[in-house]
Amino acid sequence: MELADFLPAYLTEVEELLGAANTHLLALETAAKQRSASPRSVRELFRALHTIKGLSAMIDVEPVVSIAHWMETSLRQADHAGGRLPETSIEPLMEGLRAIEQRVRQLALGKPISEVPKALLDRLEALDVHAASRAGRTAAVTLELEPAVASKLSASEQEQLMTGVQSGRRAIRLDYVPSAERASAGLTINSVRERLAQLAEIVKVVPLAGPTSGSGNLTFALLLLTNAEDSVLLGAVGGPPATLRVLASAPQSPPSASPADEPAPFEEESAAAEPRRGGVLRVEVSRLDDALERLAALVVNRSKLARAVATLTAMGAPTRELVQVLQENARQLRDLRAAILHLRMVRVGDVLERMPLLVRGLRRTTGKQVRLVMDVGDAELDKGVADRLLPALVHLVRNAVDHAVERPEERRAAGKPEEGVVRLSCHARTNGRLELKVSDDGRGVDAAAVAARAGVPVPTSPEELLELLCRPGLSTRVSADSTSGRGMGMDIVKRITVDQLGGELNLETQPGKGTTFSLCVPLTITILDAFVFECAALRYAVPVSAVEEIIEVDSTRIIRPPGLAEGGVTLVERRGHAVPLVPLERLLRRDAGREGPGSKAFVVRQRGAPVAFAVDRLLGQQEIVLRPLEDPLVQVPGVAGATDLGDGQPTLVLDLPTLSAAQGTLRQERQRGGVA
Repeated sequence: MELADFLPAYLTEVEELLGAANTHLLALETAAKQRSASPRSVRELFRALHTIKGLSAMIDVEPVVSIAHWMETSLRQADHAGGRLPETSIEPLMEGLRAIEQRVRQLALGKPISEVPKALLDRLEALDVHAASRAGRTAAVTLELEPAVASKLSASEQEQLMTGVQSGRRAIRLDYVPSAERASAGLTINSVRERLAQLAEIVKVVPLAGPTSGSGNLTFALLLLTNAEDSVLLGAVGGPPATLRVLASAPQSPPSASPADEPAPFEEESAAAEPRRGGVLRVEVSRLDDALERLAALVVNRSKLARAVATLTAMGAPTRELVQVLQENARQLRDLRAAILHLRMVRVGDVLERMPLLVRGLRRTTGKQVRLVMDVGDAELDKGVADRLLPALVHLVRNAVDHAVERPEERRAAGKPEEGVVRLSCHARTNGRLELKVSDDGRGVDAAAVAARAGVPVPTSPEELLELLCRPGLSTRVSADSTSGRGMGMDIVKRITVDQLGGELNLETQPGKGTTFSLCVPLTITILDAFVFECAALRYAVPVSAVEEIIEVDSTRIIRPPGLAEGGVTLVERRGHAVPLVPLERLLRRDAGREGPGSKAFVVRQRGAPVAFAVDRLLGQQEIVLRPLEDPLVQVPGVAGATDLGDGQPTLVLDLPTLSAAQGTLRQERQRGGVA
C-alpha cells in the first residue's frame, strides 16, 4: 500500500472541509463586526481545521499541518471567550485558508508543495496570546519519541502533546498496520481515525515505511492525547498487530492553571467527532456519467423496439402482450431515469457556497461596502448544468459589485445607505426549469453610455440593451483592471445560459434604482422529454420544458397586417390576444410546398413575450437523448443538438427562441449592410 492510494480521498475530503471552513469564517466575520458571539461557528471551524490537519499529517503535507495548527490555537482561545473572535483575527485566518487551498491545489496538480511564508506563520502565531505562559509549564514534560517519529513532529505539535499531558491526559503512540484483509472488513486508516476521534484527540498521524509484523510495508503511528483505557484504544484499531505505548503521563502535581490560560479540549468534542457525513457515499461524477450513458443507450433501444412493434402491428401480427411489456418497460426506464438524475442533482446552495467569499474579496479590491443576500432554498439541479452555470453567475455577481453598486460617498449623495446589496435568488419552475436572479440596488445601466461606447444608436427596449451588453468585446470600462474591463463577462453569460444550456436571459434595469438579470435554465440537459414534429417533410424535436402551449392554427384567427410582404409579422389570436406566428419552415429556409402556415404551433417565450412557431404535424412526445453538436463547423444558433428516435437517423433538437433571435439578428445585419 502506498500513500498515493489515499490521495484522491484526501483531496475530496479537504475540498469539502475548506468549503465549510470558509462559510464558518465568514459567519464569524459578520459576528465580529456586530460585536456578538458565535460559538457554533467557532467550533465548526475548529473541527474542520482539526480534520484537515490530521488528514494532511497522514499523507505528510507538513506546510498545511503547520498552518492549520496555528489557526486552531486562535480558535481554541475564541471558544474559551464564549465564541467571540476579535475582528483583527479574521484577515490572518482568511490568509491561512487561502494558503491551505493553494497547497492542496498544488498537491492535486502534482506540483511541489510550497513552504509556508514566514510572515504568514508569524501573523498566525501572534494570534496565540498564551504561548509564552505555556512554554514554561510544558518544559517539565519529556516525550519518549523515536527519532523517526520525532523528526516528523513540528515544534507546535510537540508543544500540543506536552500541553495535553500538563492538563492531565496521557500522550499515546498507537501503531496501526493496514492490510487487504482489514480493508475488506471495512477497517481502513480513515475508519480508524473516525473511531479514535471519539476516544482521543489526534495530534498527528505519521506514516512509517518498512516491514511490519504482517505482510505489509506501511505503518501509521497515531499520536494521541487521551484518558481512555489501552484495551479500548486497541479495540478501536482492530487489535493485533496494532501496538500501543505511552509517550508521557501527567505529572503527580501539575502546576495549577486557570481555565483562561489553558486551552482545554472543546466541550462535547467526542460526541461531535462522529463522522460528519454518516450514511453518505461519495461517488465520482464520471461513474454517474457512465450510468447515464448506459441509460441513454437503453432509451434509444426502447425507441427502436417501439418502432419494430408498430411495424408488426401494422402487418397484422398479434402484438398485444408485446405492447404491454413495452409500456411496462417504458415505465421502468422512466423510474430508472428519475433515480439516476436524482443522484446527479446537487443543491444550488452548495454550488454557490463560495459566492460570499467572492463578494468579500471584491469588497477589499473595490473599496465598496457590499452585502450579499442569498435566497436559494433547497432547489437542486444537475451536476453538469451546475458546473456550466457557475461561471455565468460569478460574472454577474462580479459585474454587480464592480459596475453597478456605487461607492459609499456616491450612495450618500443619492440618498441611499452606504452599504449596497446584491441579491442572488432561485426557485424551481413546474416545467423542469430553474430560474435564478442576480439583482442589485445600484446605479442601473445607462443605455446611452453603453450605446456611445459601442458606437450604435441608443437601445429602445431592455431586450435590445441586453443584446448590446452581450456583444463580444464590449466593455463600459475605459481600461481593464483585475476585476473587469475586458469585454468578456456578459458575452460569456449569454453563451453559457442561452447557447450551451438552451435557457433564457433577461434584463430589467432602472436608472438610479438597480438592475436584475434573470436566468432560466433546464434542470438537466442529457435525457429529456421532447415533442417530435414534422416540418417541411423533415422530423425535428423540441424540449417539452421550452414549450408553453401547443395550439391549433385556425386560418380564421390569423391576422395578416399591412406590410407583410415587406417583412411584416403574421399574428394569431390566442385567448383574446394577438401573438406573433412564425412559420418554422421559413426559419429553417425550407419550402413546405403549401400556402399559409402549418396546422399546429408551439407557443414559447422569447425575451419574455409569447411567440407561436407553426409546424406541419405533431408526431408525439417521447424521451430523447440529447447529443450536443461539439464540432464548431456544424454548430448553428438555435440547434441544441441531435438525437436518435430509434430509426438510426439523426434528428435535430431545436431551441426555438434562439433560432428565431438568430435569424432576426442576421436579417438586421443584412439590412445594415445593404444600407451601407
